[in-house]
Amino acid sequence: RDSFSSHRASSMTRFRPCIDLHAGHVKQIVGGTLSDAPAALRTNFVSDQPPEHYAELYRKDGLEGGHVIMLGPGNEAAAEAALKAWPGGLQVGGGITADNAKLWIDRGASKVIVTSWLFVDGVFSHARAQQLVDAVGRDRVVLDLSCRRRPGATPSWYVAINRWQTETPMSVDAETLKGLAQYASEYLVHAADVEGLCRGIDAELVAALAASPIPVTYAGGARALDDLDLVHSLSNGAVDLTIGSALDMFGGALSYSACVAWNQSHAQPSGPA
Repeated sequence: RDSFSSHRASSMTRFRPCIDLHAGHVKQIVGGTLSDAPAALRTNFVSDQPPEHYAELYRKDGLEGGHVIMLGPGNEAAAEAALKAWPGGLQVGGGITADNAKLWIDRGASKVIVTSWLFVDGVFSHARAQQLVDAVGRDRVVLDLSCRRRPGATPSWYVAINRWQTETPMSVDAETLKGLAQYASEYLVHAADVEGLCRGIDAELVAALAASPIPVTYAGGARALDDLDLVHSLSNGAVDLTIGSALDMFGGALSYSACVAWNQSHAQPSGPA
């Protein structure tokens, strides 16, 4: 059974954690500033703890389905250390292809998160998506549909690849969410325009993601515990929320312990396996 089928049936938004890796260290960055120009990068927080520290913490607190994201080169050893600390408990993304997806599953990832490799010359490749499914199985694939808002456009959001610097023609709407579900068991959607800014979530995007037929996690702009209630209300419990830069353990003001407690207090029985 898919590990999140019970979550989906319960229609309850969950807090999901993250371990963002940049140059081998756990960091929180402003997502829209990732590029080939190091001087443009805006960093909110650099941890003095290794990635496995966070993996062990999430394991202790039962926070399944968190994501380890390798932001650029030089992060494989750090990602592997996190996965080793909690085999089967974390998803991994960043540079994933059909050729290395199984390697990461074998290293302990519960699922692989894939984005840029699925686009050829900016266009989504159904052939590559099928190659990925053939390599590890649909239940092990998370499609990253991280996006940017296009002012005045309908639909409003378009998938952004290559560290969110290249906007593609693929819109993030009900049609896309339904059409790509054959290739994945979950979606991860960073709102690149607000990622890392702690200025509030993109409420319209969260509401739009509720149309997904498979579990979806939204990330970007969360800053308060109330955002979990807001995401639950906007999506009728269909969308989970990743909180990063706002957490106290990443230099923010929001209590990590309060987010864990929110999950525990809103947990629903999953029924028989």
